[in-house]
Amino acid sequence: MASSVVPVISSVSHPAAASPPTRLRIADLLHATDHFADGVLEGRFDHLLPYGGFPADSRWYTRLHTDDELDVWLISWAAGHATDLHDHCGSLGALTVLSGSLHEYRWDGGHLRRRRLDAGDQAGFPLGWVHDVTAAPAASLETLSVHAYSPPLAAMSYYEVTPRQTLRRIRTELTDQPEGA
Repeated sequence: MASSVVPVISSVSHPAAASPPTRLRIADLLHATDHFADGVLEGRFDHLLPYGGFPADSRWYTRLHTDDELDVWLISWAAGHATDLHDHCGSLGALTVLSGSLHEYRWDGGHLRRRRLDAGDQAGFPLGWVHDVTAAPAASLETLSVHAYSPPLAAMSYYEVTPRQTLRRIRTELTDQPEGA
């Protein structure tokens, strides 16, 4: 599915909570990312990995599973490549870090808050969660993570922080790829 851009400009001070459009809960997505992370570590998905190793200069990803309720992706993070500040529109999300470390910059309604996620750490993303994800600087290992979305990711909105410390949505893109790919 090709990405298409829908220009939207609005100010958002804090995303409103809404009921999820799926029967799955964030806990279910965390369990799924943990299950598929085990599969990656056990070699069950080696046939999907890039020949010659993961690229050092760009993000790489592959879909591990998809059905009507759930999309699961393996992502390799290159140093210095961020996803840009975004949400997952109508999808819940979760991730498990397999190796290396990620920095997540999350909008808390007034500021961007950073947290570090190391190998074995998990994070869940409810509706309205606006964040940017990047490989942590000086990660000693290649950074790999497994991400799950429910319902499967169909669109992402991108934001900027204004000088008045509010969010401004700058665009929404239709997509079938993970994390601002």
